[in-house]
Amino acid sequence: MPLLELKHLQKSFATQKAVNDISLQIEEGQIFGLLGPNGAGKTTLIRMITGIFYPDSGEIFLDGKKFDPVNDIGKIGYMPEERGLYKKMKIGEQALYLAQLKGLKKMDATRKIKTWFERLDMESWWNKKVEDLSKGMSQKLQFVTTILHEPRLIILDEPFSGLDPVNANLIKDEIYNLAQKGSTVIFSTHRMEQVEEICDHIALVNKGQKILDGTVKQVRHDFKEHLYRVEFENELMAEHLAIHLFEVVKKGNQEVTIKLDPGYTNNDVLQYFIHKDLKISAFNEILPSLNDIFIKLVEGTPTARQFTS
Repeated sequence: MPLLELKHLQKSFATQKAVNDISLQIEEGQIFGLLGPNGAGKTTLIRMITGIFYPDSGEIFLDGKKFDPVNDIGKIGYMPEERGLYKKMKIGEQALYLAQLKGLKKMDATRKIKTWFERLDMESWWNKKVEDLSKGMSQKLQFVTTILHEPRLIILDEPFSGLDPVNANLIKDEIYNLAQKGSTVIFSTHRMEQVEEICDHIALVNKGQKILDGTVKQVRHDFKEHLYRVEFENELMAEHLAIHLFEVVKKGNQEVTIKLDPGYTNNDVLQYFIHKDLKISAFNEILPSLNDIFIKLVEGTPTARQFTS
């Protein structure tokens, strides 16, 4: 049973259909990438999942039961892209206030805040004001206040914005830890390399519709273009490449990028080069990046695609 299930969600604003018949299943412990260009419907979808908006039609199920925004909101931690911190409050007081709003007792909240502040190197911040923090520091504070009450479902919208590489890795490690402990994470960002590195599963929405849904590995595999990079110990000559087996995309002195012709396999290529007495030092398939796939699908007019691992 998925932790979160969306069934045929629809939401319109005046004549604009922001979400058009989107269905998703997100498993417990999964790090799920929700992708799409600006105006695709991601934010509207997230706001329905968090109970900020009600769908015009369709259903949301959390932990096998129909989602009740009043009683289930405590199971969700939401870190929006637009930060919601009080600039004049001291950081320790603010974290404590937000934790108590989410149902934690003062003593328990204080203990958890101090533990997280220590883990994220924030101990000296307690009496600082939010207005004195950099964007990256504010980001770390927002992350802590999002996950402090140990929600079952964590929604992170651009969580690495403003973070330097060291702190980005720190937050990334904590996301992994939360997922390993059973939390489900929905991760929304425009940075495809982060999605490729972090997420198990992705969905791409565009113009209010889901156009892709599958594991990162399977999506990249399904969009492959049969490209291979081959490296050799000896130098390549023109006669080594005069064959209908493949098209030469790029050639160097001791390496070549090729595209297989239809009907041939990588084993055919290996046998060909061995027959030519070329010593192969590396042979790798080139899979498209999620960024390449994202651009291809968004700029085209694709229909929805569903992949399974």
